[in-house]
Amino acid sequence: QVQLVETGGGSVQAGGSLRLSCTTSGFRYDFYRMGWFRQAPGMEREAVAAIYQDITYYADSVKGRFTISKGSVKNTVSLQMNDLLPEDTAMYYCAAGGDGPWKSTSQYSFWGQGTRVTVSS
Repeated sequence: QVQLVETGGGSVQAGGSLRLSCTTSGFRYDFYRMGWFRQAPGMEREAVAAIYQDITYYADSVKGRFTISKGSVKNTVSLQMNDLLPEDTAMYYCAAGGDGPWKSTSQYSFWGQGTRVTVSS
C-alpha cells in the first residue's frame, strides 16, 4: 500500500524555521520525482520544491530559503524552511511523480495528507 506521511508542521513567527519530513512506503521512492506542494486557504495548490536523483527544483518564492533533500532515513524526503514569511502559511503536501513539468500537480501520482504550517508576523 502506497503511503506518504508528512510531519514537522507547526506555528512559528516570521523569520523562524521548520523542517518538514515525508516518510514513504509501498513504492520505490528513488524511482520517482519527489515534490513538496502547498495550498493556502482559497488558493490553488502550488509547487514549492522537488527532487529527482540529485537534481533539485525550487519555486522562485522560496529560492534561497527552502532546501529539499533526501532524508538520512531511507525513503524520506525533507524540506528545510528558513526565514519563514507569513505568506508561507499553508498546508504542505508531499507527492511522488514522474516525468513532465515539475510544477504540475497532474504529474504526481501519490500524495500525502498534508501538514499545516502557520507563520505569524
